[in-house]
Amino acid sequence: MTQFKVIISDSKGKSQTQELKDVAAQPFLGSKIGDLIDSTTVGITGGKIKITGGSDRSGTPMRSDIHGGVRKYVLLSKGVGMRDIKEGNRIRKLVRGNLITEEIYQLNCVLEEGILPELSADKDKAAKDDEKKK
Repeated sequence: MTQFKVIISDSKGKSQTQELKDVAAQPFLGSKIGDLIDSTTVGITGGKIKITGGSDRSGTPMRSDIHGGVRKYVLLSKGVGMRDIKEGNRIRKLVRGNLITEEIYQLNCVLEEGILPELSADKDKAAKDDEKKK
């Protein structure tokens, strides 16, 4: 049973979360970081979304420079999976490859064209905030 939590951001800084299960999640399987996928797979009309990263259930981040869907210990000096350290230090960290498999839990995506449609929950929250201000 494939299940992804997809977080889609647009150019204005807004983001939207959706959970995809089984049939809806199939278009993402086998894709890699940097691939473009039609946005209708997540319910947004028009445009494409670009996969920018993700993580598995344990929080292990995906890196675009590790090939395949494996978990590896890699010697890192900067980039995804590393916090700021002193210049010149390197640490061996556990990261996951760039291929999307069934072990991936969260996917981070960017909407290439257009903006995200407003959700009804966002509209309800905005209406409640307006009422409180009055």
